[in-house]
Amino acid sequence: MTVANPTVMGVLAALVLAACGDKAPQPSSPAVAEKISIVPAPRKVEAGAGVFVLGGDTRLEFGDGVDRARLGGYLTDLLQKTYGIGLGANGNAPNSSVIRFELTASESAAGPEGYSLLSSPSRIVISAGDSRGLFYGAVTLWQLLSKQKDGFIVPAVTIEDSPRFGWRGLMLDSARHYQPPEFIRKFIDVMALHKLNVLHWHLTDDQAWRLEIKKYPRLTEVGAWRVPAGPAAAADIDPATGKPRLYGGFYSQEEVRELVAYAKSRNITIVPEIDMPGHASAAIAAYPKLAVIDRPSADVPADWGVYPNLFNVEESTFQFLEDVLAEVVTLFPGQYIHVGGDEAVKDQWQASRRVQARMRELGAKDEHEMQSLFIRRMEKFLTGQGRRMIGWDEILEGGLAPNATVMSWRGIDGAVAAAAAGHDTVLSPQPTLYFDRRPFETPSSPGRVEISTLENVYAFDPAPAAISEEQRKHILGVQANIWVEHIRTPDRVEFMAFPRAAALAEVGWSPAKDWVGFSERMPAQLERYKLLDVRFAEAPLPRPVDPLRRISHEMALCTDKIALSLEDDAPITGTRAVFKVDIMNPCWLFKGADLSKVNALVASVGQVPFNFQIGAAVKEIPLHKPATPAGELEVRLDDCNGERIAVLPLAPAVGNFAVTTLPAANITPREGRHDLCLTFTRKSIDPVWVIDSIELKTTSVAGTE
Repeated sequence: MTVANPTVMGVLAALVLAACGDKAPQPSSPAVAEKISIVPAPRKVEAGAGVFVLGGDTRLEFGDGVDRARLGGYLTDLLQKTYGIGLGANGNAPNSSVIRFELTASESAAGPEGYSLLSSPSRIVISAGDSRGLFYGAVTLWQLLSKQKDGFIVPAVTIEDSPRFGWRGLMLDSARHYQPPEFIRKFIDVMALHKLNVLHWHLTDDQAWRLEIKKYPRLTEVGAWRVPAGPAAAADIDPATGKPRLYGGFYSQEEVRELVAYAKSRNITIVPEIDMPGHASAAIAAYPKLAVIDRPSADVPADWGVYPNLFNVEESTFQFLEDVLAEVVTLFPGQYIHVGGDEAVKDQWQASRRVQARMRELGAKDEHEMQSLFIRRMEKFLTGQGRRMIGWDEILEGGLAPNATVMSWRGIDGAVAAAAAGHDTVLSPQPTLYFDRRPFETPSSPGRVEISTLENVYAFDPAPAAISEEQRKHILGVQANIWVEHIRTPDRVEFMAFPRAAALAEVGWSPAKDWVGFSERMPAQLERYKLLDVRFAEAPLPRPVDPLRRISHEMALCTDKIALSLEDDAPITGTRAVFKVDIMNPCWLFKGADLSKVNALVASVGQVPFNFQIGAAVKEIPLHKPATPAGELEVRLDDCNGERIAVLPLAPAVGNFAVTTLPAANITPREGRHDLCLTFTRKSIDPVWVIDSIELKTTSVAGTE
């Protein structure tokens, strides 16, 4: 768990206030703002007089029709877990304070998730037209609670609340890295406390098939396991098999049913994603007859990126996918099933005589229309099962299926096009709502180098002007996506998700934005994460840059094509280094180095596998001819075409899969400040040599050149 630095928490509000400038909106009721820190902000809050004291004398009451076991059990467990409060521990005396839940005669204009909360010194009443609203009222009550000298109190307040959008989601990618069910349950718990209500669960991709399908057992027997990329994993031999150890896991149908039921108890619908027609490599490894090509790989691949492998378009393959979806709909009772539809490179379809013949049989004039027919076939099947299909915005290409919903990820254009055509849409655009982008500059967090801050997320407009007022009825809501190619562990998922999920929750729930008010509520939200043992992203205190030593994250990249904060592949267990690198051009600039007294340079380097499917772009990666078989690190003065002032052979690092400190190289002192360009010579793109750190020495190293 991340333990928040009190100094950081104390200055957080001031920092975000400063970022807002003079145009930031002001809280409508400063007196109320001082007392409550609810996230997401309620629609209407009015302060009252006095406080409600919560403790062992407090009892729960339930009106007719309220599920007391579910609601009472949830609130009681939450209070006990986070504050150690045992409700009703001292009996039910007539003068006990009361928390009452009651259902009103109808949902009213607030909708099924709306609620009202009235708190006075002797009584708290939470009312709603639906159990979902009562649940969110309980969540708000928990957030109102604070510890004072006299015990735990709730301020006297009247709250009328309901969400702006019905879809407030997070997508969790469990295909690239498997997260255990206990983590999924914890993630669901924390989502619920943000009033988020959709968990989009990415279960299949090129690198794994995670969902048990009874009719096709090889999907998980084969498709759920792979050997990670790189020599470290290849050398990690499983003694039981004598082969490299397999990495992965899958979710049994029993586990899925339990998770779906658990999520439902927290007002969360799980929407599964079964990718098609692309991102199909794991399924094809399990069942080669699904492939377009004759001899597909029998191994689940470990590269990231976009593979060319598509499902073929035979009737037998359509039947296979319908069989899969038939089991999926029995496991996930929610309205929507996600079919992916993204990044389906059509090269294999274009090159296949059989696919071209099938396209003529089916009346598809080109490959885009073939994908449309493919998706329409699946949409028809799901409609017949009483479900609705949702897919990424590529499903617009070639014509959209009649009842399909579009999840817009390539900016907002997909949402604009879908709404204009009368289709529902969820806005989920990169880079802002892609939580594989780092929340701030940090050397220890793998992910995309590109940054999407808490403020960036909060500023996102889920109802952009490009969608007319009339068409906005098609906006279901908003979602952020946690792609985990570079987020290997559950604690890193939490780090990348929170507190940005709090900003997302407020964007999806609250009727108006108030960045100043939100920032002032953040310290209390971070304290809640600590109560829940949730790791969260906390910006490190600024530290001065050492003029003589810099890590890769403190240097500039020469280019910004595919820039990653990339974790090492070794050691297999334990802490791994994280490097900043543009995999299209591994080149760094040590800027403004004072070389007047420097006479040696020490470099620590790593090597990571080039496990990236980037298509023809791989031909654009420069290779500098090495002078020795292992290659060298070259250091040039002022720019990358300047004088070469040092060469460090890589031979000592070749056999070490983790970070290696190379023997130092002597350099000649020079007056003034200079930029140093650092590049590697190499014969091939694999491995990618990377800088861990560079240190300039003011004492020469004997025996070096």
